[in-house]
Amino acid sequence: MIQAIQSFVEREEKREAVRQECIAAHEHYKSTGLHLTQEEVEAWLLDLEAGNDVEPPACHI
Repeated sequence: MIQAIQSFVEREEKREAVRQECIAAHEHYKSTGLHLTQEEVEAWLLDLEAGNDVEPPACHI
């Protein structure tokens, strides 16, 4: 029972940490307007998947 509770608490703490990161990222986007499009991210991921060592695309407004 104790292990189940500990696992639950750890999962919830990780979930909350991710949620806070998302909130911070959204606030940053709202204040700067910097972003990547889905197409840009997909193209970058396809390059990585193909074995190319490429840098992520630069964010833009």
